[in-house]
Amino acid sequence: MTRGHTASPPVDAPGTLAGRYRRFVRLRVLCLLLLTLGTGLTFLLDLTAGPAGLGLGDVIAGLWQPDALDPGTRVIIWDLRVPYALMAVIVGASLGLAGAEMQTVLNNPLASPFTLGVGAAATLGASLVIVFNLSLLGLGANLLLPLAAFVFAAAASLLILVLSRTLGASVHTVVLFGIALLFGINALVGLIQFVADAESVQQIVFWTMGSLARASLEKVAVVAVVFALCLPFSLRGAWAMTLLRSGEDQARSLGVPVERMRLVVLMRVSLLTAAALAFVGEIGFVGLVAPHIARLLLGEDHRFLLPGSALAGALLLSLASIASKTLVPGVILPAGIVTALVGIPLFIGLILGRSRERAL
Repeated sequence: MTRGHTASPPVDAPGTLAGRYRRFVRLRVLCLLLLTLGTGLTFLLDLTAGPAGLGLGDVIAGLWQPDALDPGTRVIIWDLRVPYALMAVIVGASLGLAGAEMQTVLNNPLASPFTLGVGAAATLGASLVIVFNLSLLGLGANLLLPLAAFVFAAAASLLILVLSRTLGASVHTVVLFGIALLFGINALVGLIQFVADAESVQQIVFWTMGSLARASLEKVAVVAVVFALCLPFSLRGAWAMTLLRSGEDQARSLGVPVERMRLVVLMRVSLLTAAALAFVGEIGFVGLVAPHIARLLLGEDHRFLLPGSALAGALLLSLASIASKTLVPGVILPAGIVTALVGIPLFIGLILGRSRERAL
């Protein structure tokens, strides 16, 4: 009597390890596609928001055939709303990507581009230009203000990197330097406001509220180029950052140069943040909340988490842009106020949801 042989299941059958991995990848790709679709939809809705009464069909037709538009509608769509909506998407994506990378390398879920004082440094640079009416090489305030914000944000990042490099680039060292720098810069901004006149104080306060109203296609292009340059390097380090989430010691044992990676990532985060804030002012909570949303949807695999966080940031700020134009009829609220109003309850909800999951 001979014993029959049982046929082995295919290596990619649903119950096998390869099958489960393929399902894992498909689900995450589907989530990324849905986030992309949602961002595209909110972008189109953002173009319809406003007092001109343009419908979705009018906007799509205007984007498809701009030469067929009358001059007034063409100005509304292409000169006002397209830069505004595009800036919301690209700034949100930059802050979302920067927040995800920062939370990973600092191993801190509360980390965001504002944690290390980069946003406060941008405000300091803008405040100096506003209060002292600085001019350089014939540049007007419209050019010098974002330039100063960028330079000060980059300088703050460079200072943290140099100090961390000199005294050790551990997580606690970098975070403590960032917190100290944040409080120091806020004190300087407060001092500048104390000696400034009423008009200058009003401009500084408006800057700190964050606004997309200063957007133009040229400014959008600058932020988009910086994002496009940083994204490939972020994705290139996705495996190393995924390993880092399992612990620094384990990452080192597998050949990940943790300290060098942390410095490189912080430099990239600073560049993304400085470019984004230079044209819109302080817009908080996007860099904090977007990575948590992406992590809930996609998990800790940074091949999916990093683009997911960028898409979640773009979606959040695009929604905030719509809300800023529709909450109060006839008034465009600063986007930074809307993101804070929406971000605080959303962030608390995420924390409570995670706490309940861990308790089960």
